[in-house]
Amino acid sequence: MSQVILTESQGRVGLIRIHRPEAMNALNDAVMDGLSAALDQFEANPDIACVVLTGIEKAFAAGADIAAMRNLDFAQAYSSDFISRNWERLLTFRKPVIAAVSGYALGGGCELAMMCDMVFAAENARFGQPEIKIGTLPGAGGTQRLPRAVGKALAMDLCMTGRFMDAQEALRAGLVSRVLPADKLLEEALAVAQAISNQSLPALMMLKESVNRAYESPLSEGLKFERRMLHASFSLQDQKEGMNAFVEKRTPNFTHK
Repeated sequence: MSQVILTESQGRVGLIRIHRPEAMNALNDAVMDGLSAALDQFEANPDIACVVLTGIEKAFAAGADIAAMRNLDFAQAYSSDFISRNWERLLTFRKPVIAAVSGYALGGGCELAMMCDMVFAAENARFGQPEIKIGTLPGAGGTQRLPRAVGKALAMDLCMTGRFMDAQEALRAGLVSRVLPADKLLEEALAVAQAISNQSLPALMMLKESVNRAYESPLSEGLKFERRMLHASFSLQDQKEGMNAFVEKRTPNFTHK
């Protein structure tokens, strides 16, 4: 069986490709277990500071593998911890992740993209939560993260009609941060990831944790957490180097400590 997850390193950037083209990158246990293993590898590697997650030209991931789940009953889904068991490693990954989406990001594919920190979309990208069309609903965050990204009204529209949203609508709605020509998507995502990876890694991790806290806390608690992370950053060698370099009008030399 061919590998469904491909990895490589480019400088301080880790690249993860979902590669199941015969199934339009449909997400099954092999894909999700492989993705978790790849994230474990890059998190443990101190020389990797940012990750790009991408798919194939036609599909980031066209959804979860329906054939693999269609016969599940409640007891099987519950006892096997379906989805929770191997879909959420991205949520605990502490380094920045950019989703580079070309083609379809539907159902579980859209949910996977929303677990990333930034989403870059090719002009041919299509997003959607069409689970209603097969008699069910999103289960990997589609009813929770989509409203937070695009608002309740649009999330209800997308989930209840099952329609697809193109890249420009996704950009206007706030689901993606950049739309790029398909032939420039990966190049741009890797360039941005490399620029991010040049920053202080511990400061990046603090920043990611602080932004994510905004979705989990009241504003007052989020502000308190942000303030404590700022205070904690003053213990970093990189903070001293960064501020000294600014005052001395030179480029900082971060050591990620």
